[in-house]
Amino acid sequence: MYKKILFGWGLLMVLSSTISHAQFNLDGQLIQRAEYRHGFNRLFPEGDKPAGFIAHRARLQASYKMESFDFYMSIQDIRTWGNTPQVKATDNFLSVHEAWVEAKLSQNWKVKLGRQELNYDNARFLGNLDWALQGRAHDFALVKYEKENLKFHFGGGFNQDAQMLTGNIFTVPNQYKAAQMARVENKWGDFHFSTLIWNDGRQYVTTNAAGEILDEGIRYQQTIGLPTLRYPIGNTTLSAFYYHQLGTDVAGRNVNGFDLSAQVTHQITGAAQTDKRLRLTAGFEILSGTSNNDLSKNRSFSPLYGTNHLFNGYMDLFYVGGTHETNVGLQDYFLRSRYDFGPRFFLQTDGHLFYSQADVYRANGAGEKMDKFFGTELDLSLGFILNDAISIQGGYSQFFHTDTFEMIQKRGALSDNQNWAYLMLIFRPTMKNKFIGILL
Repeated sequence: MYKKILFGWGLLMVLSSTISHAQFNLDGQLIQRAEYRHGFNRLFPEGDKPAGFIAHRARLQASYKMESFDFYMSIQDIRTWGNTPQVKATDNFLSVHEAWVEAKLSQNWKVKLGRQELNYDNARFLGNLDWALQGRAHDFALVKYEKENLKFHFGGGFNQDAQMLTGNIFTVPNQYKAAQMARVENKWGDFHFSTLIWNDGRQYVTTNAAGEILDEGIRYQQTIGLPTLRYPIGNTTLSAFYYHQLGTDVAGRNVNGFDLSAQVTHQITGAAQTDKRLRLTAGFEILSGTSNNDLSKNRSFSPLYGTNHLFNGYMDLFYVGGTHETNVGLQDYFLRSRYDFGPRFFLQTDGHLFYSQADVYRANGAGEKMDKFFGTELDLSLGFILNDAISIQGGYSQFFHTDTFEMIQKRGALSDNQNWAYLMLIFRPTMKNKFIGILL
């Protein structure tokens, strides 16, 4: 009996010591956004009525940290106000956004397994899609080596529909069946750079007229790039990125596309005690495209898993949700200005000139080449931090389209007025980023 008491006391001491070295944290976020859509994501036809709604994201985030392990889980509810009856007990809007464990193997090596965000560089190619209320996460295995400024991450994912007994055909649309990545980040003095290799495998299935499967497999497309090239010179920062895509698309066509961008940002700072500053940015981005009179090869670059709302105008007419994918490409020449009145309030204006990258021909079969100019977009954004937990963000955008873009959109006669506006409340008491969907 005495030995049992000693054993129980010793076990209790071990468990108490383990718990004392662990750290449990529970927090969350709430985003509520009202939108007016009259040309958002696709140009607005004449005679249609604009859309208006309020939607929200509510996330409950829990983490459990031990000396060599970190566990994290995020559950979210995404819904539009009114799309669930008041008396309904259950619905399909609650989901798991992230669920992963990270093990520390040594001083510099870690491995992270499970559903997780892949959010790198400026989120052009790999981003968590924070603007979209549902966000984006990957079922992935990631190995990390980090020492001082050097970061080397590599890993992969393999997706299936379910825990099947036979067969391996993956049917979820617009998602890879298998993917592998390797990324290196480092700094040489003030020069900051990163490199990325991403191998994207998509499921293809060939059937006959009766629906019988004749052939199936995976076709791979590779993206290699320099996602970050940044060098500050005093109050001026030079930055650029470049990606190139090769391989085969899911339709079996050879792929040869690129994405090139460069910009210069200059900051004018006011008196130290005022925290006022003005930032001016000028730059361009060119995404290759495929001419609409020759579709034998795919020359269109795809940003794939990026947070594309951050680029090419906030009306999301390009590359968001599949819009303008495998199309004639894009040239985006932009000017951006942001004025911080202090640490809590900013006002930002963005102007874009859009052109096709590839040649555009009329769809009437006459073979007439059209002007490449798509149109102009003006974006106005503002944000105000009420306190450490709550911020307000809003915006208004206007798009002025041309006949060329009207033909590309293929939506018939379009309204002369294309605009979009939103107002958003953001509750993030523990997060540093108090605003979303804005290039700062």
